[in-house]
Amino acid sequence: MHPDAAVPDRLFDDDDRERRWRARFTATRMSRPHWAKDVPDRCVYTSNEGGTTEVHTWDRATGLHRQVTSRAAGTHTATLPPDGEHVWWFDDTDGDEFGRWVAEPFAGLPAGERPADALPGVEDGYPAGLEIGRTLVAAGTSTDDGSRIWVRRDGADTEMIYEHAEDAGVGALSEDETLLAISHSEHGDSRHPDVRVVRTADASTVAEKSDGPGRGLTPLVFSPVAGDQRLLLLHERRGREELLIWDVATDTETEVLLDLPGELVADFYPDATALLVWHTHAGRVRLYRHDLRDGTLTELPTAPGTVGSAEVRPDGTVEYTASSAAAPVSIRALHPDGTDRVLVAPPGEPAPGSVAVRDVWVDGPGGTVHALVAEPAGEGPHPTVFSLHGGPHAADEDRFSAVRAAWVDAGFAVVEVNYRGSTGYGSTWRDAIEGRPGLTELEDVAAVHDWAVSSGLADPARIVVEGWSWGGYLALLAAGTQPDRWAAAIGGVPVADYLAAYADEMEQLRAFDRALFGGSPDEIPDVYASASPLTYVGDVRAPVLVLAGENDPRCPIRQVDNYLDALAARGDLPYEVSRFDAGHGSLVVEETIRHVATEIDFARRSVTGGAVGG
Repeated sequence: MHPDAAVPDRLFDDDDRERRWRARFTATRMSRPHWAKDVPDRCVYTSNEGGTTEVHTWDRATGLHRQVTSRAAGTHTATLPPDGEHVWWFDDTDGDEFGRWVAEPFAGLPAGERPADALPGVEDGYPAGLEIGRTLVAAGTSTDDGSRIWVRRDGADTEMIYEHAEDAGVGALSEDETLLAISHSEHGDSRHPDVRVVRTADASTVAEKSDGPGRGLTPLVFSPVAGDQRLLLLHERRGREELLIWDVATDTETEVLLDLPGELVADFYPDATALLVWHTHAGRVRLYRHDLRDGTLTELPTAPGTVGSAEVRPDGTVEYTASSAAAPVSIRALHPDGTDRVLVAPPGEPAPGSVAVRDVWVDGPGGTVHALVAEPAGEGPHPTVFSLHGGPHAADEDRFSAVRAAWVDAGFAVVEVNYRGSTGYGSTWRDAIEGRPGLTELEDVAAVHDWAVSSGLADPARIVVEGWSWGGYLALLAAGTQPDRWAAAIGGVPVADYLAAYADEMEQLRAFDRALFGGSPDEIPDVYASASPLTYVGDVRAPVLVLAGENDPRCPIRQVDNYLDALAARGDLPYEVSRFDAGHGSLVVEETIRHVATEIDFARRSVTGGAVGG
């Protein structure tokens, strides 16, 4: 048995401070409502209103909100077909992400009935894309055998139209439902996919597009105008993600050249005369409208903060979410006349705000590293937590985080590092970890660590490294490869033993790892061993906390147990473990609160000399 992590009853003696940090988690949150294409008054969203993230509907015509799902581990994936008659949601087991699509009436199921299998004949698997048209549905599945794509026409039998051992998925369905764009990695590199367009009638190939090794193409969406076969894609021909319009019917393409730094993603406006553009730069996202007729680029006057989800309504209204480190998420509507308002507010009191973040740019071994810093009140140097994001292909941004806010309330400075491997800083930065993942990112973390100490922000004896998923992996790897830097290491749902993780993880991630490392563990075992926290467990000096989900398909539990067993075998290092009955994280609010309280309590005990490890 491994020592169970302590879960404190409270973090603060002061009642107001205790209420405030918990309220950021218990306050009702909801995603931006997504509407049915032909019945835009019918919407679906997720919310934690009942204490667990579940699927809800909203009928704008009547104002009625209804909770659809109620499952112990929660539900986070749902959509509506164009007619809005049914709600489709993904039915997995206890957060393991393996399952199938089910459907139930928008108005609700009769008492005692269960949702219907939405795609009879389709194997259970990990989801690999879904497009629901008016007469045709295309869905992707991933299993240990590889990837498959299925089509169902007018409620007839479901047919498999694509199969390959490498990673692939549904990309986009044309408005007339005659063409389907498939993202695939038949060339063996799922991190830089190619695109194939096939006829839905017979699965015959219409066109192929590849930009060659190391340059991915990502299908985003077809034009929403019937008969218009233009497909919007992301490309990276000039070292960053930019926009490309491919007219599949004529096999001609137009690169969308926008004079903006950073990276771009977009969607069509309903009449396909313009693009709604997300522009990501230095940890912030803003919205633009790009007119395809005259090339005009206009920044939209959205609310202050970083934009998240966004979509254009049939009348031209842009509905979007926005937040900052200081201000919680709001769901808003920007009307064509420039009026910006709150679209819908979750019930109850809003989450309390927090402190703003500031930008730091540090010279690193691979170039300038961008980090975000949040500071508690008072003069430094502070106890500090380096909170490392997951992914690795993701980024920390100036968005609201109840977790970041809790650390600041507890008196810690929070440093978030957009290390090499992060998105938003160009393809070279993102791909710099290829062949040497883990150790490369930690070189950037070390550079920011040096800055944090030399600048007077961080007390060098009280610096904790923490993260979840890839960030949890980096935290455990840092504990073993940078033992002099850290007073404690906290790994949430981490990769801890990379060889065992590869053997047990979902095939989509095995494909990703092969592309990232340059082969499988059988082919390059030394590379995997050099990137594995288990390799360095004998060098760890700081107390370690591991939080792990029993049903995690991404960072499976066996490899976590291997790492914990190795810690136990040492016999001289304090460590604790928190196991929970869910997958890659929890959708249950109280479970999340327990995780955060456990982490902060562990960090406090580690930096103050309290008892750790039972």
